[in-house]
Amino acid sequence: MVKGRQGERVRSKSNQYPNTSLIQIEGVNTKEEVGWYCGKRMAYIYKAKVKKNGSHYRCIWGKVTRPHGNSGIVRTKFKSNLPPRSMGDKVRVFMYPSNI
Repeated sequence: MVKGRQGERVRSKSNQYPNTSLIQIEGVNTKEEVGWYCGKRMAYIYKAKVKKNGSHYRCIWGKVTRPHGNSGIVRTKFKSNLPPRSMGDKVRVFMYPSNI
């Protein structure tokens, strides 16, 4: 598992696309290194006030879709949109599905 940091949403001058987030993965600094992470799963884990299924922790799953720019940032689509308080928070990058 690798850590990543949630940046901002993909946006243009007048539109914002809340279902696509920009993530900086630790140790990934070029567009070529991003290729290995395409298709990998991500998890944003947060703590909620109300217990559900015996736990206060909840998870929103996502998938790395493509690179964003040349500096190693990736675009990720999550199952449901990430909440605004997730800006700058950590996400977990899992090493599956593997294509080795």
